[in-house]
Parts: sequence; structure tokens; C-alpha cells
Amino acid sequence: MLSFGALLVVKHSSNQKASSKTKTAKPMDSRAKKSASSLSRSKKKITGRQDITQEKAQLQGDAPPGKSMRPENEVVTYTEVDFELKEIIPNENEVLIGPSRITRFEKARITGARSLQLSLGAPAFIKVPPDVRDSVSLATFELDANALPISIRRVLPNGVYQDIPIGWLK
Repeated sequence: MLSFGALLVVKHSSNQKASSKTKTAKPMDSRAKKSASSLSRSKKKITGRQDITQEKAQLQGDAPPGKSMRPENEVVTYTEVDFELKEIIPNENEVLIGPSRITRFEKARITGARSLQLSLGAPAFIKVPPDVRDSVSLATFELDANALPISIRRVLPNGVYQDIPIGWLK
């Protein structure tokens, strides 16, 4: 009775050569060991040749850098949807797209951008409170005080958008 151990091929990044390791779950006899080691060597040669040919093709410019190496029948492509941006003009201070308050994502984006500006030396729009020691808390104070001259553009999937000054949002 022959018992074959499990064969595991481990492929490393393109900078390193491909290598293979054999892990055995059960003890093998001498014939099984020979066949496993010869299979391991042949797999190593095959994967090594494939890696070299792919690297050469990419270096020589044969394959475009964004081109998939998968077979054509496995690649799914979608057509681009073209739409034109169209602005909605509100009546007075009316928010037509999205909630009437600032979302946590918009608040985080504005706070982060303003904090970066402040840390690079931009002047503050409000009088700096004595307890503020970092740019993030100063940016949060400016946002809460509605001192920032920023508008938020909310875009719908069909291309309709609205520019909303942050003073309109609660």
C-alpha cells in the first residue's frame, strides 16, 4: 500500500525565485518520496519559466501594464457610462440632495483638509482658544463656528449635483 503525502507549492513575490516545499501528513515509502521530489522539481522549473517569461514580456513592453494575464474568456469588461454634470439651483437655503445636516464623512474630510492647512502655516479664521494645542481641534472649532468658506458638492449617480455652503447645514 502506497501512501502519498500532500504537496504544497509556495510561490513568492516576483523579486524572488519560485520555490516549493513538500509537507507530508503520513510517512512515505522510498518510491513515493522519489516521485514527490521529481514532481516538486518539475513544478519549480515550470513556475520559474513562467515567471521569467512574464517579467520579460512586461519589461520589453509586449504586454500593456494594466492588461490582465488571465485568459480572455475569464475577463469581464464593462462599458463606461457617460453622463454630463448638471447643477440643481435651490430656492434660497434649501438642501435638495442628501441630509440637511453635515455627515460624519464630510466633517472628517473638511476637518482633515483644514488641519493640514493649519499645520502648514495657514492663518486661523477664528481667535484661537487657549485650550487648543493642535491643528485638528482648531479645525474642528472653525467648522463648528461656521468660519470656513467651504462648499460641499453632493453628486448623484446620474450626474446631478448641488453645491452646498456649510453655513446651510446644521
